[in-house]
Amino acid sequence: MSTETTASVSTHILDTSVGRPAGGVAISLAARSGPDAEWVALGGSKTDADGRCKDLPALPETTTHVRLDFETEAYLANQPTKQAEAQQDAPRVRDSGAFFPEVAITFAVRPGEHYHVPLLLNPFGYSVYRGS
Repeated sequence: MSTETTASVSTHILDTSVGRPAGGVAISLAARSGPDAEWVALGGSKTDADGRCKDLPALPETTTHVRLDFETEAYLANQPTKQAEAQQDAPRVRDSGAFFPEVAITFAVRPGEHYHVPLLLNPFGYSVYRGS
């Protein structure tokens, strides 16, 4: 595939509640070729110890929209809750172990562009942005 006719995607996750990378989080990648097209699952991977996912599948040439699905429940359920519970208004007991069991991010892409989309995650919130 030519990098002039395809877009590429990378991501990483930072657990902002502890200021460290979130390793071992499963991520799946899907793409579609227009706003009315069906999503096509392309595969997935897991974040490494540095919170990075370096081996996401390549995007088809006709891709216009990408969806990254982060499976955050298992990661958040295995993290200590003392720091989050120490927050002034944080619940003392969580119902499910993860307020956000998954995070799905959908964004538009253009051929020839690289899209680095980091996830900043904590037990009760998240944000994303287009990085470099």
